[in-house]
Amino acid sequence: MIPVNDPIFNNDDFEYLSNAFKSGWVSSAGPYIEEFEKSWADYCNRKYGIAVTNGTVALEVALKAIGIKATDEVIMPTFTIISCAQAITNLGAKPVLVDCDPNTWCMDVKKIEEKVSPATKAIMVVHMYGHPVDMDYVFEIAAKYDLKIIEDAAEVHGAEYLSKRNTANPKWLKCGSMGHVSTFSFFANKLITTGEGGMILTDDPDIKARAESIRNLCFNSERRFKHFELGNNYRFTNLQAAIGVSQIKRIDKIVADKQFIGNLYLKELSQIDGIHLQTQQNWAKSVFWVNGLVLDEDVGLNAENFCKKLMELGIDTRPFFLGMHEQPVFQEMGLFLDEKYEISELIARQGFYLPSGLAMTSKLVEEVIKAVKMVMRGI
Repeated sequence: MIPVNDPIFNNDDFEYLSNAFKSGWVSSAGPYIEEFEKSWADYCNRKYGIAVTNGTVALEVALKAIGIKATDEVIMPTFTIISCAQAITNLGAKPVLVDCDPNTWCMDVKKIEEKVSPATKAIMVVHMYGHPVDMDYVFEIAAKYDLKIIEDAAEVHGAEYLSKRNTANPKWLKCGSMGHVSTFSFFANKLITTGEGGMILTDDPDIKARAESIRNLCFNSERRFKHFELGNNYRFTNLQAAIGVSQIKRIDKIVADKQFIGNLYLKELSQIDGIHLQTQQNWAKSVFWVNGLVLDEDVGLNAENFCKKLMELGIDTRPFFLGMHEQPVFQEMGLFLDEKYEISELIARQGFYLPSGLAMTSKLVEEVIKAVKMVMRGI
């Protein structure tokens, strides 16, 4: 079986982890935490990093830190993981959905403005499967309506976006550097992994201070164990941070390896009739977090049945996200009733992704491609 993802750890990772163990700093204090926060913030061209327990928590803390509260609305894509919408509803706020672009599978930024209302306070963008959102449209709308931007960069470690590309001064921007606040995940299948873990990045010292307080039970300087508001224990450990510090040192190689794997898939699978890959735009430098494909409906199989056939050939896969408007839990809450998003529904039904981890060699990629071709020939 070729797994959908295998994380890669090297001797340096184990050495850093061992050093953290030997130091005695094994919990939510220790020098590696600060180094990890600073190193990742520096890599993403940010001033401040606040490490937390996971990417889902990072989203909720980020929203709370910028002041999102009950009755507020946050515009977001329907095609994403449930963490994004849940972080909004956990604060009593309302997610307002837009469909995705049929080519990049990121949110269709040209549909954002029609969803702005007097209650709108922010736009949450989600860079999808390694490819950046077309952010210039988001910048314009946010400025026009005085909205905050929350940038979910969980899937795009190291990806870049060409901003102002139609001007005399275009500039490549690192994903994670473009919102008022941005968030990352360091789950096992991410380019940088600490097992679990997340981070909030910002250039705003007030947002930094607020996020640090929220992750640490809202302790205050007046008196320890005296609380004026409720936070939570979302602290990150020095052990996890040690692994992260080690991996950041080789992030350029990790990104290059992922792009190599992605381009192998792109070269071969894009030639197959009935299969559509994520379109790589010339204004984006994708990191191919995962390598997905969408089947034409006239091939005769949906993604679920196609993946069953791949499993029989020893190829593990994962389905695409199911849109937020199709989630039973949100429908039971009275959200998104009678809402339809054609593109998201299509790719959720016909899309899936292939083994994409850093352990993939050229030979393994070739085996996966061969299996996909075999299934297509057998249809």
